Amino acid sequence: MGEGAQMPVLESKARQGAQFERNRSAYTSLIETLRDRHRRVLQGGGEKLQRRHRERGKIPVRERIDHLVDPLAPFLELSPLAAWELYGNEVPSAGVVTGIGVIAGTPCMIVANDATVKGGSFFHETVKKHLRAQEIAFENRLPCVYLVDCGGAYLPEQDRVFPDRDHFGGAFFQQCRMSAAGLPQISAVFGGCTAGGAYIPALSDEVVMVRGTGRIHLGGPPIVKAAINEIVDGETLGGAEMHSTVSGVSDYLAETELEAIAKLRDIVAALGWREGRRTVRRETRPPLYDPLELDGIVGTDLKQPYDVREVIARIVDGGEFQEFKPAYGSTLVCGFAWIHGEPVGILANNGVLFSESAVKGAHFIELCDQRRTPIVFLQNITGFMVGVDAERGGIAKHSAKLVYAVSNARVPRYTIIIGGSYGAGNYGMCGRGFQPRFLFAWPNARIATMSAEVAATVVTDLRRASLTRGAADEEEIARVDRETRAQFEAQSTPYYATARLWDDGIIEPWQTRDVLGLALALAAREPDLPESRPVYRM
Repeated sequence: MGEGAQMPVLESKARQGAQFERNRSAYTSLIETLRDRHRRVLQGGGEKLQRRHRERGKIPVRERIDHLVDPLAPFLELSPLAAWELYGNEVPSAGVVTGIGVIAGTPCMIVANDATVKGGSFFHETVKKHLRAQEIAFENRLPCVYLVDCGGAYLPEQDRVFPDRDHFGGAFFQQCRMSAAGLPQISAVFGGCTAGGAYIPALSDEVVMVRGTGRIHLGGPPIVKAAINEIVDGETLGGAEMHSTVSGVSDYLAETELEAIAKLRDIVAALGWREGRRTVRRETRPPLYDPLELDGIVGTDLKQPYDVREVIARIVDGGEFQEFKPAYGSTLVCGFAWIHGEPVGILANNGVLFSESAVKGAHFIELCDQRRTPIVFLQNITGFMVGVDAERGGIAKHSAKLVYAVSNARVPRYTIIIGGSYGAGNYGMCGRGFQPRFLFAWPNARIATMSAEVAATVVTDLRRASLTRGAADEEEIARVDRETRAQFEAQSTPYYATARLWDDGIIEPWQTRDVLGLALALAAREPDLPESRPVYRM
């Protein structure tokens, strides 16, 4: 896969026809729903609280990010629909905006509290989103920039925020570990940083505070009064001027938020943050086929088959795809390609995974690992094959080989759920539990242990076996069937998943190539892997 090498080109056969148009028409409503929900969370705590925020001289959180990142540079926002339909939809985006942006030419992880949402307080999903952003920064060696406007833990949720391993304390633990690993931690304080929230700037390498609005205190005035009966106002206790001139907690005092943002850009520019390139790169070329055609290919009916090569042809550079073992294990398509000039290995589902598919996938992953080639998984999988023949053929053993290879690949892995993600197929195709660098879903995605139809059949068969047959029993069976279908249909939607941060966000199909390109470019800046490992033909 050297510079300029020629590779086979995919040929599309699905660019027109009645089925293509039906798929595209059905997918339009999914896109409209996604865009509408994104528009709603962009409003933060609502018009009234946004207005009050501005009246205090403060800038809304996403506008702060717009001022912070380089002009016309991309900003990849992560999990914008976190906490969707939780807490009565009163905690949009879980009250924190996270994402990757370019600041003074340096890719950075940005974590920004939205004070218009419950004062920027931390809910369970807020903590989870904050930790996920730090995890991504750690893996991709990104400096972290925190735009702090945080009310600390949301006290009614304290049992889901404070004590456990992956709760609020984990954010500070991660921040310390990243700083020790040489990853810059930089904060600007725009509002209150109370209790645990004070540790975000306190653990940072450099801190900017805004006069008049920025405050840092481990215990606010009410806590101080309750604890030691001392009466003090918030500015005297932990204001920006005090911390910049007396305590030294703050390194820079800014008169306005725009000045603080400018100082952040100066700090990042002075980092001299440069990482060496690990992978060979080509000149970026557009796909041979239009990515906007993806909705007409996949449609909304997960039972409707399509050739996943049609998807690949609209993601990879120039439609080039060197397919691995094309005549063997055909329900798993594997091959090498380039995305935005970066080399990738792709594993994509074309049906249920048989033993041959699993062995082929494990072999291909080892090739990618040996060649230092990042891996992209395109998930549309009902699972591994079941039945007498499959079990006698060793499906448990062979599927475990794929799971083992996925788990131990040292190269960066990325997962896009482009259809169903069910059962152990989720594991074999690098689901969330296998810690891909990023995992995104399309609006038609579904994720669950099994489909609603299969779950209803399993549960009703079990219930039948435990009941005496009769008319009343059949009524009970019908009720169980309805309830099971409703539960699985509700809990397998992409919005149910993204609200709980089972993914890093829902993206439109045509955005996949650009999102992957950004992620791959980050990984290409990392140091090389340790010594090569041999390929075991599993």
